[in-house]
Amino acid sequence: MRTAVVTGANRGIGEAIVGDLAGRGLRVVPTSREPRQGFVTLDVTRADQVAALAKQLAGEGGVDVLVNNAGVSLDGFDERVVRRTLDANFLGAMHVTDALLPSMRPGARIVMVSSGLGSLTGVRGELRARFEDPRLTREGLLALVEQFPRDVAAGVHERNGWPSSAYRVSKIAMNALVRVMARELEGDPRRILVNAADPGWVRTRMGGRSAPRSLEQGARTPVWLALLPDGGPTGDFFRDERAVAF
Repeated sequence: MRTAVVTGANRGIGEAIVGDLAGRGLRVVPTSREPRQGFVTLDVTRADQVAALAKQLAGEGGVDVLVNNAGVSLDGFDERVVRRTLDANFLGAMHVTDALLPSMRPGARIVMVSSGLGSLTGVRGELRARFEDPRLTREGLLALVEQFPRDVAAGVHERNGWPSSAYRVSKIAMNALVRVMARELEGDPRRILVNAADPGWVRTRMGGRSAPRSLEQGARTPVWLALLPDGGPTGDFFRDERAVAF
């Protein structure tokens, strides 16, 4: 039986993804930042909890699907908010993926639940060119991401091409990570695919009651990416099961 891990699975889109994958016959390991019966406790910003999850899954035979859904949208905009948002939405997803990668089975799928706000239209000028560079490395991406809170603290982020939204930058960085990781995995004989999903504006606690999409609609593209057949796309961004521009 295939095993899927879904982070931030205690409510909203994550909970809907868990239900859909389980209904398709996968063994699902749901995680939640807060302790909850039937869930693995996982704060993606805590290295000890990430390591414990990786050890548990390796001992259980490995992972076939990882859906990085955990994330935050915090009020306010300053260096502290920026760092907390990047830690959860970008670095957290990266660290969980890196920790679970050694135990991923052949044909594994990695899905980053991103956002339409992660489009590169959110950054300007030279900064956008650096994100778009097809030679962008992991090291280069991390340097770019670390520049953002420093620019915010110095009051120069808009001048340097950044938007005034920590959440938006975290998703831009997540999308860039998908492109970088797809290149990193090109030579891996396990044929692991990694892609990003824009679920759309969904009726969640974050999206609000006026959002036009249901939880089930929001889960559809992440689940579709989790179940891609061999030879499917990798390093791309999808909405409604169709590739869209970064």
